[in-house]
Amino acid sequence: MSFSKIIKTILSYIWDTSDKSSDYDLLVDINSTRFVVLDTETTGFDYENDRILCIGAIVLQNNRISIQDSFEIYIEQEHYNKATAQIHGILKDFVLDRPKELEALQQFLAFLGDSIIIAHHAKFDVTMINKALERNGLPELKNKSLDTAILYKKTLITSYLLERKEHYTLDDLADKFDISKKDRHTAMGDAYITAIAFLKILKKLREKEEVTWKQLFK
Repeated sequence: MSFSKIIKTILSYIWDTSDKSSDYDLLVDINSTRFVVLDTETTGFDYENDRILCIGAIVLQNNRISIQDSFEIYIEQEHYNKATAQIHGILKDFVLDRPKELEALQQFLAFLGDSIIIAHHAKFDVTMINKALERNGLPELKNKSLDTAILYKKTLITSYLLERKEHYTLDDLADKFDISKKDRHTAMGDAYITAIAFLKILKKLREKEEVTWKQLFK
């Protein structure tokens, strides 16, 4: 099965084509489908009280990761968590020229457009972004999204002899697919790792001919 056919099949289950045929028609041409692989670095995991420190995003199109078409922005924040700062390394004075949240969101939305979002544990990143949009009086994201954590589990063999984990981290995927973790725990670095992992996952899914795409995206 060709890569373009796979993407068309994926999109047919992401979008309800019976009611949204016009939307689907815009997406089925792989040459015009733009994916934005993103990651956020945050002060913590509380949707209400924590804040986004950095958004990193990269375009994936035509089965290629477009390094030159990328987005990275650090956001001005007063709230910092020393515990999480030890992980992502972003300190208050790390970047001097940082826009306020509203300006950063506006720049990000312009970059994102109507692209399909790809992220690892996408619910967290999308929810954090939506909470930021809500705080600034902006509508939530309407973009469709794919989660590499969920897609990866679809590539695994189902057998009572093999133990499957409930959750797979980005480190798990990087180790599985032999992806360098040099820039791990930076928004741009994690977005790049996720983009490579997504392409590797698609290759694995192509090999599982006995599994229908409808089953994969239930």
